[in-house]
Amino acid sequence: MGHVRGISDSAPSRAVASRRTALSCALILAPLLVWVTACSGSSRSLTGTPYDATEQLSFGLAGDGSAAVDPDAPLKITSTDTDGRITDVVATDAVGRTITGQLSEDGSSWQSTTPLAAGASYTVQVSTENDSGHPGRGTHTFTTGDSAAAPLEVELGPTAGTYGVGQPLTAELSEEVADPAERTLVESALVVASEPRVEGSWHWVDDTLLHYRPKEYWPAGSSVSVRSELAGVHIRDGLRGGAAQELQLSIGDRVEALADISGHWMTVSRNGEVLRTIPITTGKEGFATRDGKKVVLGQERNVRMTGTSIGIPAGSSESYDLDVSWATRLTWSGEYVHAAPWSVGSQGSANVSHGCTGMSDANAQWFFETVRPGDIVEHINGFGEDMAPFGNGFGDWNLSWEDWLAGSALHAPDGPAEAAGSPSRLAPAL
Repeated sequence: MGHVRGISDSAPSRAVASRRTALSCALILAPLLVWVTACSGSSRSLTGTPYDATEQLSFGLAGDGSAAVDPDAPLKITSTDTDGRITDVVATDAVGRTITGQLSEDGSSWQSTTPLAAGASYTVQVSTENDSGHPGRGTHTFTTGDSAAAPLEVELGPTAGTYGVGQPLTAELSEEVADPAERTLVESALVVASEPRVEGSWHWVDDTLLHYRPKEYWPAGSSVSVRSELAGVHIRDGLRGGAAQELQLSIGDRVEALADISGHWMTVSRNGEVLRTIPITTGKEGFATRDGKKVVLGQERNVRMTGTSIGIPAGSSESYDLDVSWATRLTWSGEYVHAAPWSVGSQGSANVSHGCTGMSDANAQWFFETVRPGDIVEHINGFGEDMAPFGNGFGDWNLSWEDWLAGSALHAPDGPAEAAGSPSRLAPAL
């Protein structure tokens, strides 16, 4: 313990005691003094019912409620009461977006600093104060008209339906959006909700395409909705958001297939329970199957496969032209899980295909009938290249969560760029 000095009955100590007594008295009297000041006739009243200040406000071009307001013109509000001033303005549209503005030093006027949305309905709430300090309130509504700006169309995907737990969402834009602030604005207006609620984020694949995925797979049996709130929003000069249809998805069971390239086996499970272990063959040397997680893209009962489609010259020793059954597509470049009756002797022991995962007719039909688009097929222990995150199907799950967030304008480690015209309400985190 530290040394504690004793206090002797000396002159300095008596002075300390005197100061303490004075301070105690001051603290006792302080609330009384504050009450007296607040009630004195010389101070402004901070209580009472606000008076109606609507008739003492001018809303400029938005003042006539019968005409649509030009969304490209700023909103200007002026106090017509020479003895009063504006203290605050909140302007909100029907979907909850607010616009920012600048109040003049003397409080006589306020002007918006972010563009209005086109084709929107606004409610403006103005707080005022008269020369006696009494608060007033004024409310005004108006609508904006159309804009001559080109629309930024948003195509949301996939199509409505039921998908596996690995299905990403997509948003394809009709115009390039590269500026960080504009990306923040667009991304914040693409709203994803799920039941149950999960954490997720958009990722900019390029200037016209975004993918959305949760941190982990979607919960089995969940429902997902995605909508765009960009309609009418000013993105940049000459470009405003267009309308988009809301999308509803259902998520089925958690079906996963784990294919061991070196072991020549595939294990298929549903909701954590192993359903079947299947002998397989995958790509041989020179045609190695990609390692990594792939999302089922689609299914074809019968498909014609040719060597020329993957760059093999017709008539060469590796050339082929086959009608294939029970084909489940994994990549746009041509990786499938399918029936390969010609290689049954190698299934479970050797890799002899040109990149696809082959199995018997019976196993391929069972697999085809067990999985759906959005389910996960993961190849491990291979000797080929890794599955790319983008460009050849849905390799989104091969990125770590940190790398995924790095592609978001809102959730990147450095934080979102400041968007001059962005809505104040960002897309909820899931």
